[in-house]
Amino acid sequence: MRYDFDEIIDRRGSKSEKYDCLKELFGRDDIIPLWVADTDFRTPDFVMNAIKERAEHPVLGYSYRCDYYKDSIIGWVRRRNGWTIEREWIDFSPSVMCGVSYAIETQTEEGDGVLIQPPVYPPFARVIRACGRRVVTNPLKLEDDHWVIDFDDLDEKLSQVKVMVLCNPHNPTGRVFTRRELTRIAALCLKHGVSIVSDEIHSDLTLYGNKHTHIASLSEEVASITHTFIAPSKTFNMAGLSTAVAIIPDNRLHDFYSQRLDRNHVGQGNIFGAVALRAAYNNGDEWLDNLLSYLESNIDFVCDTLSEKMPKIKCIKPEATFLLWLDCRELGLSQERLVDFFVNEAYLGLNSGSDYGEEGEGFMRLNVGCPLSVLKTALEQLKNAYDLRGF
Repeated sequence: MRYDFDEIIDRRGSKSEKYDCLKELFGRDDIIPLWVADTDFRTPDFVMNAIKERAEHPVLGYSYRCDYYKDSIIGWVRRRNGWTIEREWIDFSPSVMCGVSYAIETQTEEGDGVLIQPPVYPPFARVIRACGRRVVTNPLKLEDDHWVIDFDDLDEKLSQVKVMVLCNPHNPTGRVFTRRELTRIAALCLKHGVSIVSDEIHSDLTLYGNKHTHIASLSEEVASITHTFIAPSKTFNMAGLSTAVAIIPDNRLHDFYSQRLDRNHVGQGNIFGAVALRAAYNNGDEWLDNLLSYLESNIDFVCDTLSEKMPKIKCIKPEATFLLWLDCRELGLSQERLVDFFVNEAYLGLNSGSDYGEEGEGFMRLNVGCPLSVLKTALEQLKNAYDLRGF
């Protein structure tokens, strides 16, 4: 079956953060938004129909997540990535970042160090600091157009922390860490007695034949120190339902996490999030395979266009996600001027690289999760601005 990812859907006026907050965030609303990581594709019919069917019942009272909800998660994770998980390991989180925050709080005390690998998703550092913990960094290195882990630095930095927050697939670089890399990370965490909190929200979105490995699937020993967080939100464009999944095999860690959910009284979730998740994970394989093919075509278009027509903006094809991490350093602009160039000369709203840590200076993040026609218009606008500047 073919799905129409070329459809243009007008999201303005729908209380969309991506579209209706442009003036507040960028100073103007006449730009093409290619920033926040949701897509412009229609949420699949099998998800929407499940929500509509539930909404037809006249009572929206208290509900619970029963075995078939967990079975849909178990089946999805096994089919897509080959990890067999148990019902008892599964818990709820309102979002992946909420779960990451709870895991950090249950595994550390105020003042403890928590490691991240910048340039990386900005909320990691914000949440760590908001919890009263210290941010410790193990920056990724760009070597021969490939982002790699500095394992010598990681070994040293892990001696200073209690938790490592792993982002795999990595946002914004798009890396899918290999089984060998994950094995080395896990070995170092075990060596230093460090817990792993793994944000794997983009694990469904692997591209170009790359395969995702859940770090907790490496061994029982690694699973015993790991919190894994996944969600259908990026995959099926349903972030507004605020429903994510915690997978915590160790009984002690799971009890600590569940107690934190109870303490904040957020464990129940919502009716529609549970219904949508089950529908997505039970019916979404063919739809996702089509989406991944479309995303690869979009990525190829952007990277090829930049290489041919705007060579000073470098594009490394991601191994996963619908996000491109653009290296704009050859333009010779400060970060402030770089953002101004995209917004006020190319009329495009991208994420500023500096938000991802100082390692992001000179970079911009571009979201290709939209119809190809939108990207064509965006690249035309960027080319006009690029040529006017004489780059």
